[in-house]
Amino acid sequence: MEVSVAPPPRRTIREVVIQSVLAYQAQQRRRRKRKSLSWSGADASSAAAVGDDGDVGFWEEEEGTVELAQIGADRTKNVLILMSDTGGGHRASAEAIRDAFRIEYGDEYKVFVKDLFMEHAGWPLNDMERSYKFMVKHVQLWKVAFHSTSPRWVHNFYLAAIASFYAKKVEAGLKKYKPDIIISVHPLMQHIPLWALKWQNFHKRVVFVTVITDLNTCHPTWFHTGVNRCYCPSEEVAKRASLDGLEPCQIRVFGLPIRPSFCRAVLIKDELREELEMDPDLPAVLLMGGGEGMGPVKKTAIALGESLFDKDLGKPIGQLVVICGRNQTLRSTLQAIQWKIPVKINGFVTQMEKWMGACDCIITKAGPGTIAEALIRGLPIILNDFIPGQVCLNISC
Repeated sequence: MEVSVAPPPRRTIREVVIQSVLAYQAQQRRRRKRKSLSWSGADASSAAAVGDDGDVGFWEEEEGTVELAQIGADRTKNVLILMSDTGGGHRASAEAIRDAFRIEYGDEYKVFVKDLFMEHAGWPLNDMERSYKFMVKHVQLWKVAFHSTSPRWVHNFYLAAIASFYAKKVEAGLKKYKPDIIISVHPLMQHIPLWALKWQNFHKRVVFVTVITDLNTCHPTWFHTGVNRCYCPSEEVAKRASLDGLEPCQIRVFGLPIRPSFCRAVLIKDELREELEMDPDLPAVLLMGGGEGMGPVKKTAIALGESLFDKDLGKPIGQLVVICGRNQTLRSTLQAIQWKIPVKINGFVTQMEKWMGACDCIITKAGPGTIAEALIRGLPIILNDFIPGQVCLNISC
């Protein structure tokens, strides 16, 4: 006589989220007890191949190379890069990775750069861009928000509560793009997508990678122990990742993702100035405030307009290029000024390497991407502003 056994009821997304949070907290307690500063060779090798739950990971390492073990080579693979326009650096990093995929692999990978929360979630996730712009204009408010959400129990509880409402919608977004690889370049793009993957039992079939875009001070939401790899821009960030529970086999130090155009041959300044219609002889100052045109750009531009004009000679001794990003109000205000020196006012530009190559120094806020790009171009940097929290230590790097 055959006896049919009913399958166990499927867990709800709320149950998965709560279980994941509780399991994470228990895992952290176990790690604090057993973690040591040094790893034996056997421990390290076994950790590279087997996760905490005993399952073989997605990544297989051999002779210093990394391969995706479970992704077939007989079809185009989908790569989903998760970002949000909370500052220009996340999109710039995402597009740099996308362009690198195209150059390195051609049609082997189909890359999507998406703000999954904007497309598939509700408030407050779909309002992060506007909220960020408001808070950085009131920097003390941003400072309070940054530090008050740093304790892990705070942001775990907060994100778990949001996930209970929007994880299904995020899951629908993931299914839309059917990713083989997910790359997060935003600190809030780990927890909820990973919970959604776990709920559908896809977390063992999709490679999930975090690429950190902050040079030094990082919010703890960057560090999620459920990722396959966490790529850090510096040794300091790698140490923070280790302290926050990531294993050595998960952490890699690779620097910041920079647009491939900055890695090409050095451009000739005279030719660039001719192309960009700049004065060929006057020293040039490049002034910018990131992708959003934030900080004291107007005040600095007016001061430079005065200081780069020699009253005794009655002529300019320098020229100014201002990149206003998406700040149309700033651009219109600066364009209305009667300048005594040659000034070029631009909005959001896509050929930053040319503007940097044509100028002699840059004045900017302490954004990690801009700093890295200027260093690649060998451009002297003057930092005139920073946001409390994730970029405050960039001024001392």
